Amino acid sequence: MDDVLLTPPDAAEVTLLARGVTTAASAGCALSPLQQLLIPALFLSMTGHRVELDTLEPIEPAAFAVGLARRNQIFRTRIVQTMLLAALVVRPLPLTVATKLREFADALKVDDDMIEVAQRYAEGAVDLAAIDFARNGYLGGLDASRLTALHADSLDESWGSVGDDAALAERWRSLHDLPVGTLGRGVADFYRDRGFITPGLPGSAPPLLAQHDWVHVLAGYGTTLENEIEVFAFMARANDDPRAFSLLAMVISLFETGYLQSGAGLFQANEGHLRTAGMATRLGDAMRRGALTSGSHDFLDLDWFELADRPITVVRNEIGLVDRAFDAITAGCAGPWESGGITEVQMGWAESAAQSEGRDYVPWQPDPTRC
Repeated sequence: MDDVLLTPPDAAEVTLLARGVTTAASAGCALSPLQQLLIPALFLSMTGHRVELDTLEPIEPAAFAVGLARRNQIFRTRIVQTMLLAALVVRPLPLTVATKLREFADALKVDDDMIEVAQRYAEGAVDLAAIDFARNGYLGGLDASRLTALHADSLDESWGSVGDDAALAERWRSLHDLPVGTLGRGVADFYRDRGFITPGLPGSAPPLLAQHDWVHVLAGYGTTLENEIEVFAFMARANDDPRAFSLLAMVISLFETGYLQSGAGLFQANEGHLRTAGMATRLGDAMRRGALTSGSHDFLDLDWFELADRPITVVRNEIGLVDRAFDAITAGCAGPWESGGITEVQMGWAESAAQSEGRDYVPWQPDPTRC
């Protein structure tokens, strides 16, 4: 099409988009309290325009598709994913909503594997949904060539752990030798302050999951479960590959609805964290920050060790990372060394690790200059 519309949506189009999202996510029923918070927050963060839910009229999929006729495939895909996000926070997910999601996706000519996951949830087939995540999600087609950035030669599956790899353990240990202010030293301190075990050692997290720990430090997010939602929202939206949305769908299914009992090789279900006060605003801001980065970033397939000796401020500038919004900070968004950016359990792990290694324990202290 010669007249593809590439400009940001104006207020009128945002109203149209919100009509489609609310229609798909509710399928004629009332929006849940969380949806009523989440949908306006997403649109405000991503478009700068406010939507008033009580003014929105339902719209049929065919009419909605006509309204988006000048939009390209990736724009339409992102809108379907917004519909999915607004729907996946509900448990139980009504079958009518899953059906409506499919109708909108078909009308927009969008094929997203997470629609099948939503269908499974609505049918109560959560075990099959977990299989669909593994098979059809972002990492479903992962092959060995995409794991070289992990430096884990003995890795046998994408989310597998590596607990006996001296070379890998030494690579992570050497981050402590880097100057303060570098990205790698920040990650080393991030691990030590939380008692996290680095890949290559017994009891460590999967190397692939450890990739996202660099994002915690780079983007300035702590390590509460609310922060995990923010990090995965940021990563999903910073990647132009629409399949990365499944990463966000995964953490919502773990840390809000509990549809998934486990994920990413380490995480276990812990429900209700998106319902925490202010989280709708924080999620929207994390997606905004990801969308505004320069270019496309697959943070799970990045050799972070090549950036380890770079000043963290330089790396942030190179990817065009914007600051956290004031509204997100006042809503509770905290960095790795800010109050609220670590759990009591993690501080206990750090103290225990220091004792077991025979070194002095330096208690974690808030330090906003590092975030």
